[in-house]
Amino acid sequence: MNTHQHIAIIGGGCAGLSAAATLTERGYAVTLFEASSQLGGRARSVVVENKDLLQLLDNGQHILLGAYNATLSLLEKAGVKEEEAFLRLPLQLNMQSALTKATLSLKSAHYLPAPLNLLVGFLFSKGLTFGERIAALKFMRYLQASGYEIHNDLSLASFLKQHKQSRKLIQMLWEPLCLAALNTPLKKASSRIFLNVLRDTFSGHKKNSDFLIPKLELSKIISQPLAHYIQAKGGTIKLNHRIRSLVEADHGFHLETKHGMLHFSHVIVATSPARTDKLLAQLPKLKASQDKTHHYQYQPIYTVYLQYPVETKLPQVMTGLTNSTSQWVFDRGELCGEKGLLAVIVSAEGAHQKLTQDALALSVANELKQVFPHLPKPLWHKVIAEKRATFACLPDLARPTNRTAQNNLYLAGDYTYASYPATIEGAVRSGIYCANLIANAS
Repeated sequence: MNTHQHIAIIGGGCAGLSAAATLTERGYAVTLFEASSQLGGRARSVVVENKDLLQLLDNGQHILLGAYNATLSLLEKAGVKEEEAFLRLPLQLNMQSALTKATLSLKSAHYLPAPLNLLVGFLFSKGLTFGERIAALKFMRYLQASGYEIHNDLSLASFLKQHKQSRKLIQMLWEPLCLAALNTPLKKASSRIFLNVLRDTFSGHKKNSDFLIPKLELSKIISQPLAHYIQAKGGTIKLNHRIRSLVEADHGFHLETKHGMLHFSHVIVATSPARTDKLLAQLPKLKASQDKTHHYQYQPIYTVYLQYPVETKLPQVMTGLTNSTSQWVFDRGELCGEKGLLAVIVSAEGAHQKLTQDALALSVANELKQVFPHLPKPLWHKVIAEKRATFACLPDLARPTNRTAQNNLYLAGDYTYASYPATIEGAVRSGIYCANLIANAS
């Protein structure tokens, strides 16, 4: 390792934190700059006020998969104990339609090795006709035989139609999974990227298909432990440090903040695509690649928190809803002791974007009442809207690489990890990959 190397990481989300943790572990001098007062990016906690009480809520209800090996390994390294941080559930989908009263229950046979656990789960699933179960089984066997690969990318809606998946199968199974994994409507979503997620989830060890639902605030699971780890290894973290300019100078780079100019040998830019374009504007070698993310479309995620009386419980910790605005509902009382608090996820674009937050919360509460008749009127609600939560994962979407035409400058972020959608795992893998590029070149 070159002891004269000092690496700047711009952006304190999951990509920047994973890059910093990987480099500091190997003994590199690292300074991480975050423009805001809080690390974590989209995986963060926010303080909200309800009736003069301050409460810490996540900016969205996240789910990790057992296949997220890079994330889980990194968190373990930072001292996060999985059993304290996550509720691990073997694959089990409980889907309900408030409109048609249809249900789907799919549970993997956890006593069997993969892929038999999933195939048996499909065979004995409830709520599907025998023909639909066979169609789903044939589809999964086809995917396994093809290695979850396709030659030509196309919309997932078209791909599922080609493989004779019924309307009910699509509405009750594939569309909810698509929205959860890609945050992109079925008619727009990339089949190739969706299959990549299915491959990692349903192949290999049977635990890959487990759901890991956070039991603690995201800040306590991700940003705080990683920050402590980075600093314990000698790294520096500077909050409230927005980079005003990034220019090539003296066999490296000058970074300007409101506190002055600093010099670094290497830079990893781990900001959002829009912010990245602005940072790279003064680097002539990258002008030709400035439009690499201008074609991106973005999708929202709304999280609706509804507080009910403390004795309120749902039959399951997590329930999927179809034919409704609401898509997934989580009982945070069972998850993390926040008695009576439900978190409802509304992914991707839709008519709900035209509603006021109060109207959206009322609509969600009414939908929950249809599915769970025992629910009383909520005591209060809070809507957290991330209007550009993720990039839209479209077929054959051109995405920039981690290595750039500018020597010693790298891009990290879920949008650079070409085989995955916008997920924590994609962000973490991209950060580790950038760190490895620097280490391998030393």
